Amino acid sequence: MKNPWQKLSSKIIYKNKWIQLREDQVITPSGIPGIYGVVEAKPAIGIVPLTKDLYTYLVGQYRYALDVYSWEIPEGGGIIGEDTLEGAKRELLEETGLSAKKWTFLDTLYTSNSFTNETGYIYLAEDLTQGEPQPEHTEDLQIKKLPFTEAWEMVLDGEIKDAMAVIGLMRVYYYLKNRKELE
Repeated sequence: MKNPWQKLSSKIIYKNKWIQLREDQVITPSGIPGIYGVVEAKPAIGIVPLTKDLYTYLVGQYRYALDVYSWEIPEGGGIIGEDTLEGAKRELLEETGLSAKKWTFLDTLYTSNSFTNETGYIYLAEDLTQGEPQPEHTEDLQIKKLPFTEAWEMVLDGEIKDAMAVIGLMRVYYYLKNRKELE
């Protein structure tokens, strides 16, 4: 489908290590001049680690922007231009100390497509080896190992609200159902 928006000009309003805010002068689909603000972000990468006995790992951390504590799958920002699988390996090791021998790409998603171009990539990590977590200085993380079904119940009960975690755990739930590993 043809883009109904016409971009007249574009300028960066703000930029930091993680995001930049772009303001575009536009002609809207109805032909009226306007502005559109776009948050440009690094790729978001989420990983659902899964043990042979169907345990997974969640990461708990305080989310400053929302002012809430959140349980999530291991996730973080990729590097623009980097292969997302390499970013997934780095994030899993950084947040949990885990490395994996088997990786399965599960999904691509748009985190909030009305104002950001951030794209998320979800992976399943299996055949895990435990090492030492290497959190960034901005992270104060708790790691929880639990049966995958308990993590899925946390989604269903609304305890997990993070979109990447919800979608990642949903994809793994159906992946396991298709492999007939869940009743």
